[in-house]
Amino acid sequence: MPGLTIGDTVPNLELDSTHGKIRIHDYVGDGYAIIFSHPADFTPVCTTEMASMAGYAKEFETRGVKLLGLSCDDVESHRAWVEDVEAYKPGTHLTFPILADPDRSAIQQLNMVDPDEKDARGERLPSRALHVVGPDKAVRLSFLYPACTGRNMDEVLRAVDSLLTAARHRGKVATPANWRPGDRAVIGPGVSDDEARKLFPQGFETADLPSKKGYLRFTEV
Repeated sequence: MPGLTIGDTVPNLELDSTHGKIRIHDYVGDGYAIIFSHPADFTPVCTTEMASMAGYAKEFETRGVKLLGLSCDDVESHRAWVEDVEAYKPGTHLTFPILADPDRSAIQQLNMVDPDEKDARGERLPSRALHVVGPDKAVRLSFLYPACTGRNMDEVLRAVDSLLTAARHRGKVATPANWRPGDRAVIGPGVSDDEARKLFPQGFETADLPSKKGYLRFTEV
């Protein structure tokens, strides 16, 4: 489905939620937020995902990242569903809001519509979409899963750590495949060796590749 993607500004929607009315831009504020959708309340995969995300809430909070769920059901349904979510994982407390979108308008604007899944009335349901939104209210990263595949919250956290690492170094570094916090990052191709020596006094290592172009440089971050 064409629509909102990386680099686009998230629409400043105002929606009902389990925490009252929320305007998205106000909620994001000057930090980062994760907006993630679920096909429906009281469905099996969604319940496991919501419980898992609730279990990771403190990890995101320590990074200054807010969570904001979304499902097409109404607020009353969401609140009843939360009881199931918390019972599924005893000790879990769902502290973040869940947006309501009973008329399916928000999922259209947020590009969160599943192309195949429909409810009993034949209306299209949300996909398992997830947008990481930055302080500029633009989408920095986006995941899109079909209804049949539950998300991996470890990967969401890892991706957020990558984004925050790149932002902290003003885009001068990126993270290589399978990177995790504590691993070395790579220096961006737009950074000369001279600039790299100033930016990274700890030094860097250049991989010895057949092309001898010297573009793959690793540094501690």
